[in-house]
Order: sequence, then C-alpha cells, then structure tokens
Amino acid sequence: MPDAPAPEYKVYRSRRRLLGDLRPGDALRSLRREREREPDAPRRRPTPRRVLKWAVLAVVFWVALSVALFLISATLEQGVSSSAEEALSHGGSMLTGSTILVLGSDARPKGSHEPGANPGGPSRSDSIMLLHVGLGSVRKLSILRDSYAEIPGHGAQKINAAYALGGPALAIRTVEGFMGNGLHIDHVMEVSFEDFPRLIDALGGIDVKLKRCIRSNSFDGRVFRLRRGEHHLNGRQALAFARVRENFCAPNEDDRQRAARQQQVLSAMRSRALSPSTFVRLPWVAWEAPRTVRTDIGGFGLLGMFGDLVTGGGGSAAHVLEPIANGPNGSLLISQEERRRGVEYLLGR
Repeated sequence: MPDAPAPEYKVYRSRRRLLGDLRPGDALRSLRREREREPDAPRRRPTPRRVLKWAVLAVVFWVALSVALFLISATLEQGVSSSAEEALSHGGSMLTGSTILVLGSDARPKGSHEPGANPGGPSRSDSIMLLHVGLGSVRKLSILRDSYAEIPGHGAQKINAAYALGGPALAIRTVEGFMGNGLHIDHVMEVSFEDFPRLIDALGGIDVKLKRCIRSNSFDGRVFRLRRGEHHLNGRQALAFARVRENFCAPNEDDRQRAARQQQVLSAMRSRALSPSTFVRLPWVAWEAPRTVRTDIGGFGLLGMFGDLVTGGGGSAAHVLEPIANGPNGSLLISQEERRRGVEYLLGR
C-alpha cells in the first residue's frame, strides 16, 4: 500500500490581547522577560529639553492660578457707593489712559478724630493721590492732606475733611474742583489700612533705608521707632511707618515728608513684587491685592492696573503739589499755577 501523502498544516499566529496582560502574574513575567532580554539597557534619563518643558508648564500653571485667584478675590470685594459712582466721569480706559483717585482712610480709634470729622461717618483721608494709568505708563500726583480747598457745601478747609464729611463722592468733587484745569476723575479706589498689612506680609515684607531715625508721636496708643539705616518691615510696621505724622527725630518735618514715606513704601512694594522670591508667593499676593481696596474698577481692569503699577513706572516718585505758604488752622496754600503744572504732569500734556 503506497504511503499516504503528509497532511498539510497551516500555521497561525496568535493575536495580542486587546487589553494586554490582564493578570498581575503575566505582567510581572513579561517585565522580567524584558529585563532579561536587555540587561544592559540604560534607563531613560531626563533631557534638558524635557526639564525645560515641564518647568514652562509649571510656570504657566502657577501664573494662571494666580490670575484666577486675583479675579475671584476682586469679585468677592464690595464696590464703592452709588453716590461715588455718580460722581465719577467714567471716561478713558486702562489702554488709552484713565485718571484714578486713590484715597487712604486713617483707621483711628473712636474719639481720636480730628476736629471737623463726622463721628458717625468715615474718618479723614490719610493720603490722597491721583494716578493716570495707561498701557505701560503710570504717572502719580500726591496732594498733601492739609491742602486748603473749597469743599462743596462745607466751605474752605483742609482737603482731607471732604472724605469725612461726604465719603468718596464728596472727595471726588472736591479734588476735581481743587485741581481744575479740565481734570476729570474716571475711577476711585479706597485703600483699606486694615487689610493693607496683609498684602505686605504676603509679599514677605519690604525693605526701607532711612537717612534719619524716626520716633513718632503716639497714635493708636503706640509710639513707632526706627533707627537710621536699613530695615525689613512687616505689614504692620510698614503701615505705621507710612502714617507717621510727627517725627521727633526731625521736628521740622511736615506733610511732604509723610507723603515721601508713603511713596517709599509703594516703591519698596514694587521692588519686592518684581523680585524672583515673590514668584513662589504669587497666588497669596494675588488673593490679598484686591482685598486692600474698594473700587468701581472691574476685576480685569484692576488686574491691568496692578500690572501697570508693577511694570509701567510704578516705582517712579510721585509729583507732590508744593505749598507756597501756611493757611488757616494749620492748612497749606497751593497756588493755582502749581495746580496747573500738576494737571499737565499728570495728563502728560
């Protein structure tokens, strides 16, 4: 009987599992085989390009988080009164240029208000500043709080009384009338001295250098002292430094030196904000910054303004209106010519 032909066989290759090794034992065996097959294979090391990529992503995330916190914090803050809104011109923009009145109210204990202040209303404005903010440009004009001005409905007296007598609305009308020369106030910011120290603490404090010592009169029940030289101040110390009105180390000082100390604090804050160490604190700074002010400016506008203050010349000194003589009740007289020059400087004419 002849031999039968050998049967034909087909060879099939098994397909890979759709989900790979489902059982832990299979996965471990597969990993062991890979290691045995390539015992000397080098581990995958991070390359400079990959490190740079993750560093950039981390920076973008940190900045985005900070912006989000800033906008949320600004949304939660209370705006200005309806009367203040009505007193504003609402002209200009943060791109084309806008004039902002900044009022810092002094938080004094009950019974310690100056004569003329309304005991049931806000205290007098401790600092008065005009900002003209445009894209990449900031100009600042300080008005001495003792400047003699006509306050609508209340006669002529120190300009800082306007805030006590009628809040920000009356302060807006008073400053516009006092400055004249076509100046219109588009926005207002009320700086909270209660919250201001928290912003400085979020920055990690500020550094100031003094040419002479400071020994203040007693305010808020305390005496503030600093030696000549360099100092690192926390939030409360910086606030006390900015508010010193009588310095027994220099008895001849007046409100001009006080305004200069306030400018020194702002300049020190800007320097700290631009330092690399602040980047780590950026979300905390972003959260605290809107909490220091009450304003009619929306979140994005406020973010742009803070950005301009930090990057667009916020560190330059403010122009201060210089008095020509002493006025009634310890006030200071500012000439019409000085006010005209102040408006021209502010608006860049």
